[in-house]
Amino acid sequence: MPKQSIQMFLLNKGLAYVFSFTFLILSMLVGISIGTVSVPFGDILLLISHHLFHTSIGNVDGMFNNIVWDIRLPRVILAGIVGASLAIAGAAFQGLLRNPLADPYTLGVSSGASVGAVMTLFFHITLPLVGNYTLPIISILTSIATIFIVVMFAQKIERSMKVETIILTGIIFSSFLGAFISLMIALTGEELRQIIGWLLGSVSMRGWDYIQIIFPFFIIGSLLLMSCTRELNALSFGEEKAQHLGVNVQRKKMLILISGSILTGAAVAVSGTIGFVGLVIPHFVRIIWGPDHRHLLPLSMMIGAGFLILTDLISRTIISPSQLPIGVITALIGAPVFALILIRKHSKGRGTA
Repeated sequence: MPKQSIQMFLLNKGLAYVFSFTFLILSMLVGISIGTVSVPFGDILLLISHHLFHTSIGNVDGMFNNIVWDIRLPRVILAGIVGASLAIAGAAFQGLLRNPLADPYTLGVSSGASVGAVMTLFFHITLPLVGNYTLPIISILTSIATIFIVVMFAQKIERSMKVETIILTGIIFSSFLGAFISLMIALTGEELRQIIGWLLGSVSMRGWDYIQIIFPFFIIGSLLLMSCTRELNALSFGEEKAQHLGVNVQRKKMLILISGSILTGAAVAVSGTIGFVGLVIPHFVRIIWGPDHRHLLPLSMMIGAGFLILTDLISRTIISPSQLPIGVITALIGAPVFALILIRKHSKGRGTA
């Protein structure tokens, strides 16, 4: 591609949305199409149109209907929602803390949500009135509690709360909560396999019920974060300057932390612990299309959704007929990227010293 065309692509935000949306739709079609039985794109579109608008399915094989509508489509949509949730939460945390290493995983929010989910499974907890929403609600509450404990602990260590201190505290808490989860797993009997499989991260065997569980929290968390894009841009200049620009810093910080925890807690509740999506995707989007949060957040959502759909496709096909936990694939991709970001950050630090 000529250099001028590349520059036009990077600067034109309209093209960025077209690219991201096309990537998401293609990821969905590929994710639904590929498997033990291949389903042509045209048949997929006819079947979805039939279920949504009651159109004719023509000569489409009846077996494809069950494969597409009952198995692959809910799995692909769930992977997309989880990927979008983790990516937008990561973008918001990185903007708030002004550090590309911040994400729900490194801040301990994912581990906090995991503790809540494991406790729910281990003790068979069911909250009155909420029924099936018990798991996400407890996961969200423990993830919110974790991020506030991490921030408070970091403040105790260093009153100015440098972002490195917050992230280090998050990693320490994450390790501690991981040990707590291991203890509960050691005490389990028949639930052992279920809990370990869930912890490794997967969207396998999740039907439409799981989409109903995560969807309300996805909408609430995303709308709250999207309403804070102007404040996130102001906070990128530092809290003091943001306050001079009229931002109620403490209130917005709390809102962003809670919103990110809602998205992470709900995602962990339905898919287990899937790390690095919230770290890699916003960083990738920021490098290509810039740091303006008005575009960074929605673009991260679409790219994150497509990325996790393709990751899930790899996890279920690479050693077919067996399936790898999706968290294994994201960790294999994310850990080297995390190391590269760390090296780049230290190189910049030495360069400016």
